[in-house]
Amino acid sequence: MSTETEDGDDLRERITNFLRRNFPQIQMHGGSAAIEEIDREEGSVTIRLGGACSGCGISPMTIQAIKTRMTKEIPEINEVVARTGMEQQEGMAGGSGMNPSFPGGDSRGGDVGGDDEGPEAPF
Repeated sequence: MSTETEDGDDLRERITNFLRRNFPQIQMHGGSAAIEEIDREEGSVTIRLGGACSGCGISPMTIQAIKTRMTKEIPEINEVVARTGMEQQEGMAGGSGMNPSFPGGDSRGGDVGGDDEGPEAPF
C-alpha cells in the first residue's frame, strides 16, 4: 500500500533534497531523477532515472551510490528501487551493462575490418 500522507510529503521533500544535494551530477549531465512511489509502511522508495541516465554506462554505479547513501541518511528508507528504463538490457556484454554500438561497427566489440572508419570529424 502506497502511503502518501502529510508525513509522506515531508519524506518526499527530504528525498528530493537528498538527491539534489548528493547527486547534482545527474542533472548537470542531462539526466533526471524523479520519485515514482513512496511506501512509508514498507520503508521503500522507487526512483526513475531518466534523460541521459537511460543510456549512461555509469548509471549502475550511480544507482548503487543512491541506494547506499539514502538508506544511511534517511532512516525511514530501508529499500531504494531505482530504474533507468534499461533494466531489460542489464546483463548484456558480459554483465557490464554496457553494449556500445557504432555505425559500421560490430556490436560484439570485435574488429569488423573493411574501410569504414566511422564518421569524419567536423574539424
